[in-house]
Amino acid sequence: MFGKKKQPPIRTLIGEGTRIEGRLAFTDALRIDGEVVGDVVGSDDAPTLLVISEKARVNGKVKARHVIINGTVEGPVESDELLELQPKARIYGDVRYQSLEMHQGATIEGVVHALKTPEQAASNALKLASNNG
Repeated sequence: MFGKKKQPPIRTLIGEGTRIEGRLAFTDALRIDGEVVGDVVGSDDAPTLLVISEKARVNGKVKARHVIINGTVEGPVESDELLELQPKARIYGDVRYQSLEMHQGATIEGVVHALKTPEQAASNALKLASNNG
């Protein structure tokens, strides 16, 4: 309804008090309430949702289609669709996003880049080609 896409179900939870070390790959949706030392990467083949809660901490790369952060991330963040930064979000690293929603209080210490849609990239290529012709 109203253009909102259905989110994949959260099938995996890393609970508060849990610490995982190493690369974490997931499909569907993942919620982190604990700590991850390593990259957290969603599948490129399916819609993915990553929720990093207020008490969570990730030290490594974060990548998923839809990312919601209200905790701390030390490392680069990339969201292919929507990046939601809630009031207690703290990011220490570069951010790449397709669409960004940032609440008052959230902070980013790094470079922020908007990803281009395929339509934007094609439009820019056409403009460059027409300027060179």
